[in-house]
Amino acid sequence: MADKELAGRIAVVTGASRGIGRAAALALAEAGAHVVALARTQGALEDLDDVIQAAGGTATLVPVDLKDFDALDRLGAGINERWGKLDILFGNAGLLGGLAPLGHYEPKTWDDVMAVNVTANWRLIRSLDPLLRMSDAGRAIFVSSGAAHKCTAYWGVYSVSKAALEALVRTYAAETVTTPVKAMLVNPGPLRTRMRAAAMPGEDPETLRTPEELAPQIVRLASPAWTETGRIYDFPQDRLLTPQIPD
Repeated sequence: MADKELAGRIAVVTGASRGIGRAAALALAEAGAHVVALARTQGALEDLDDVIQAAGGTATLVPVDLKDFDALDRLGAGINERWGKLDILFGNAGLLGGLAPLGHYEPKTWDDVMAVNVTANWRLIRSLDPLLRMSDAGRAIFVSSGAAHKCTAYWGVYSVSKAALEALVRTYAAETVTTPVKAMLVNPGPLRTRMRAAAMPGEDPETLRTPEELAPQIVRLASPAWTETGRIYDFPQDRLLTPQIPD
């Protein structure tokens, strides 16, 4: 398209090699953003880059494990040196951790899920917040889940991690409310992803919507025209939710 709404903008996408992250990276690139794509798998990132380039977009590939927190610090330094700003952060990468009673999780599983779903996103904010503030319209978007509120039996580590992520992002939104930065959460609902298949092995994936259907909404939240902050965009209902705050 001739008029690309994200032209000239820099976007970091985590978990960019598959699922929601891949679909979002492609959509952001198609809208004109230069995508800094993070994922653990070099080959899958190269496949993503091929598709982006074929569509006329550009990307920088960053093979990284999000538990390598020093690498996330280096990411901020590298973006600062090359572009001096960051316009979009899409924190998508996450771990399910398996389904089990709370007392049955191995400590390493618990620690890994918290590291990727919560601490890595805090480290990204810590590393990239100064660059988002350098943008005329910094946008920080993070993937949450209805599990943060349902607290369903055996989903404990995932539910706890997403509840913590929501508190993290809402706090960041409050701390940036007087700046051009907007921080949002996204509840994608049931989508046709590998994580969903692992959680619901008996489910027919053909009954689910796809990450590609969600991707245009990520572009909308990443746009300079977006004005909301500290809220949850609920994709299944296509509406904004405001977390209830008790008196």
